Amino acid sequence: MRFSKKAVLAELEKMYPDAKPELNFSNPYETLVAVMLSAQCTDKQVNKVTPALFERYPTVADMAAASVEDVYPMVKSCGFKTKATNIVQACRLIMQNHGGEVPDDMKQLMALPGVGQKTANVVMAHAFNVPAIAVDTHVFRVSNRIGLAEAKNVEETERQLQKAIPKKDWVKAHHWLIFHGRRVCHARNPQCAACGIQPWCKAAKAEGGAVSTPKPQKKNATLDV
Repeated sequence: MRFSKKAVLAELEKMYPDAKPELNFSNPYETLVAVMLSAQCTDKQVNKVTPALFERYPTVADMAAASVEDVYPMVKSCGFKTKATNIVQACRLIMQNHGGEVPDDMKQLMALPGVGQKTANVVMAHAFNVPAIAVDTHVFRVSNRIGLAEAKNVEETERQLQKAIPKKDWVKAHHWLIFHGRRVCHARNPQCAACGIQPWCKAAKAEGGAVSTPKPQKKNATLDV
């Protein structure tokens, strides 16, 4: 079947009509912290940590006043100490430069320690309702496998997806691709036989079902999740 971006997107929407963030957050501050913690960590694990963390540090000001030594034990299960350090330092900069309000600007977000393009895009989309496509490891893998993108790094993948997907669907498509990567199009042993996109999938056609895993070039291609 001839590849069709429109058909692929329609099938993804059909497969995942209720796709949404699996991290728990209720305001821009919680969104920022949860997404920072989710780098190279599962959403499930982050959701185990954040209730107690946000109870103890419910605002940017509270986190800015905290010590890394107090925060790290609460988030240790989500990864390295640098996460706690970055979260505390980011909140201190938000207090210093933005009056305690998480900035609703990509450049200002990415100026915060520990905030890459992917994290900033997620915050823009879900804290401020700004259309954005965040390219995490699932979005990169799936979009380049199936043919929505043909890029060697995260930045170019994002640019190509912005062209391939109607802007009104950017946020939804981000979650369609994540859900598909987590549930079907795994890095190893993708479930091609159960994939509704297989008729259009460029990788499946090219390799007879033995789908490989595209990996982003490290230069200028940091996946912060």
